[in-house]
Amino acid sequence: MGPRCIGVTAGLYLAACALLSNVACAQSGAAVATQIDVKPIGKVMSVAGVAHIAHPAAVVVQANLSTVETPTKIGDLVYRGDIIQTAADGSLSITFADGTSFNVSSNAKMEVNDFIYDPNGHSNSSLMSLTKGTFTFIAGNVAHTGNMKVNTPVGTMGIRGTAPRVEIDDDGSVKFSTLVEQK
Repeated sequence: MGPRCIGVTAGLYLAACALLSNVACAQSGAAVATQIDVKPIGKVMSVAGVAHIAHPAAVVVQANLSTVETPTKIGDLVYRGDIIQTAADGSLSITFADGTSFNVSSNAKMEVNDFIYDPNGHSNSSLMSLTKGTFTFIAGNVAHTGNMKVNTPVGTMGIRGTAPRVEIDDDGSVKFSTLVEQK
């Protein structure tokens, strides 16, 4: 075997090693995502009319979740990365693991971008993106012990424990108010 043949063989060997290490990294990354995304973070508590929850991130992890929009029903689970939409006659409420409760009005769209909650932890966080419709919610433990953020078309709100109402009109304008508790 000549020096050129040894060089080509060594090059092929190194390329194969790099390819295998990338596959191993991708698989270990998928395993981490599997551990995070298979755990539900919320549950549908009520639904009226037509509402859908798409599971784009979790469908890769759990074969029984579908990307086909099927009507949402009470008891359906919510996962990180889910997109929640209601039709003109739809509304629903979701309670998250930390006690946060979201009420979603008709013609609304919301994405659960991130949700990390450990009742004994101090690095809790959540990020919900509201793109259209009206939402009222009561902040749970993440707001008190972590970092709860709500993204809207005009900005991101940091929530520290309150009951806000967010209304996003078709023109993209956003109205924000704090609900007053009746005593």
